[in-house]
Amino acid sequence: MKLTVVGCSGSFPSAESACSSYLVEADGFRLLLDMGNGALGELQRHCGLYDLDAIFLSHLHADHCIDMCAYFVARYYRHDGGRCAPLPVYGPEGTEHRLTTAYADTPSASSMSEVFDFHTVKPSTFEIGPFLVHTERVAHPVEAYGIRIEHGGRTLTYSGDTGVSPALDDLARDADLFLCEAAFTHGKENIPDLHLNGREAGETAARAGARRLILTHIPPWTDPQINLADARTVYDGPVGLAAPGATYEV
Repeated sequence: MKLTVVGCSGSFPSAESACSSYLVEADGFRLLLDMGNGALGELQRHCGLYDLDAIFLSHLHADHCIDMCAYFVARYYRHDGGRCAPLPVYGPEGTEHRLTTAYADTPSASSMSEVFDFHTVKPSTFEIGPFLVHTERVAHPVEAYGIRIEHGGRTLTYSGDTGVSPALDDLARDADLFLCEAAFTHGKENIPDLHLNGREAGETAARAGARRLILTHIPPWTDPQINLADARTVYDGPVGLAAPGATYEV
C-alpha cells in the first residue's frame, strides 16, 4: 500500500497544510480517508479529480468532511464527459443529510446521492476494493470511527479523531503503520474522549505493538515537536510527524 498525506492539520487549516485527508493506493485502487477543509485542492496534486475509487469519512466534523461539498460541485456539474457515476462514500449514519445541509442549496434533497453512493459505517469488517477493512467506534463527542486497512499481508491503521480508546488499541494491533491523531499537548489540555496528546498516541502504539507511528491532526496552535518528543518517551519504535505530500510504503 502507498499512503500519501494530502492534509494533516487539526481543527482548521494551517498556512502549510489542509485539514485531514489521506490517500491510500494499492492495485490501481485509490481510497481517500477524510476530506477536510482545503483537501480537495491539495488532492489534485496527487491524483486526478475524478480518479478516486472510494472515500471513507471517519466522522462528520468539518475538518474531516467539509470539502465533500466542493467535491459534489465537481462531480455533479461536470460537463466534459457527462455526470460522474456515483462514487462509494463510507461514513457514519446521517452522512448524506449532513453534507446536503452543509451545502444548503443542492438542486434537490437527493442530489448528493446522484454522485455519491452512501454506505453507513458501523463496527464491522468488509471490503473496499482490494482492501479488507475493519472499523470500530472510537471516543469522540460525535459518532466517529477508526479504520484498519489490510492488503497483501500489510496493515495500516488510521485513528480518526479520538480520546484514549480500547477499540483503537485493537485496530492498531501489530499494524505496520499507525497514523494517529495527537491534537493535544501532554500537561496542557485534559478533556476526556475528545483527542489524544503525543504521549497518549505513543502509549497506544506501544500497547498495540504497532511497528511505526506517524502523528497527525496537530492544530496550528500546538507545537508538533513537543508531541513528537512526548511520544518518543513511551514508544520505542520509529515515530514521525505527518507532513503534506509525504508518502509512505506500507
